[in-house]
Amino acid sequence: MKHQYIERNSNSVRDERLFGDGMVRLLYSGRFEDTHFVMKALSGVRMTRLLALVNFNSTLTTWFTGSRRFMEGLGVDCEECLESVRTLNTARKIFERKIRYWECRPMAPDAEHVTAPADSRLLFGSFRETSLVYVKEKFFDIEELVGTDNPLWVDTFNAGDFAVFRLTPDKYHYTHTPVAGRVLDVYELPGGYHSCNPGAVLSSVRPFSKNRRLVTVLDTDVAAGTRVGLVAMVEIVALMIGDIRQCYSPTRYDTPRMVRPGMFLEKGCPRSLFRPGSSTVVVLFEPGRMEFCEDLRTNRRAAHVCSRFSLGLGEPLVETEVWVRSTIGRAIRMGDKYEQ
Repeated sequence: MKHQYIERNSNSVRDERLFGDGMVRLLYSGRFEDTHFVMKALSGVRMTRLLALVNFNSTLTTWFTGSRRFMEGLGVDCEECLESVRTLNTARKIFERKIRYWECRPMAPDAEHVTAPADSRLLFGSFRETSLVYVKEKFFDIEELVGTDNPLWVDTFNAGDFAVFRLTPDKYHYTHTPVAGRVLDVYELPGGYHSCNPGAVLSSVRPFSKNRRLVTVLDTDVAAGTRVGLVAMVEIVALMIGDIRQCYSPTRYDTPRMVRPGMFLEKGCPRSLFRPGSSTVVVLFEPGRMEFCEDLRTNRRAAHVCSRFSLGLGEPLVETEVWVRSTIGRAIRMGDKYEQ
């Protein structure tokens, strides 16, 4: 069963190459889900580290030629890389590569635009739309997602909008800040390492709220902020992802640091690094504070695209491939209430 998405830049329909799809379908079949200890072992930290070691740490053959051929086979643009391709001699180094994002991932200058936090495939929804409530219930539990010990954030985002950004193993794996604002809270939540393959997402596992994750809550209604209210950025590990390394840097990759409450984060800057493999970012918004771009709204309901999400949920629900720092929405003005 194929899975398709819409490439935003060309508006063309693409078939996704699902890495390890056969293995994922086997692991998340009813046979394994009914056996609790098997699933616990397969989604645990030891297994994910073992798989990462086997898949990402082996040296690529024929040095420069092997690295370039491997990257081109994945569809990676070698010319974007900040480091020389000669130094990217393992799959891990390729997946943790830096790019010249200030040149190849331009960002619109509009202060009130919301941008994509990653090179990824995007789905979004609003809890105010009755027809989309099932998306939340299938993809994640909001209380689990932000943590049952954080009722303030549950109440803040429970009736708002959400966007799910699914990274595939070939993608650039730095996340960037989707908005500008002051950090109110940042914390980690424990969890497993389930796959974020569409098949696993549609199983009963709900990996977005079951996996280990890093939550950052920002107030954007401040001077120089994006002015879309409170925003939560939830970075989620997946199978073969063993770590989320905080490395916020307002100037390229030059000054990496831990994010802490009280800091002001500029929009479009490197925030974290997934190490390595596929992973997911969920961004939550307050109700009525931002609107998604028209082309994304149109793509989401494209009936001609063969999406596993559509098949699993009974009506069209299609991802759009977006670039990090590209505009995905904009603030809805709420009057002169912003901090000066």
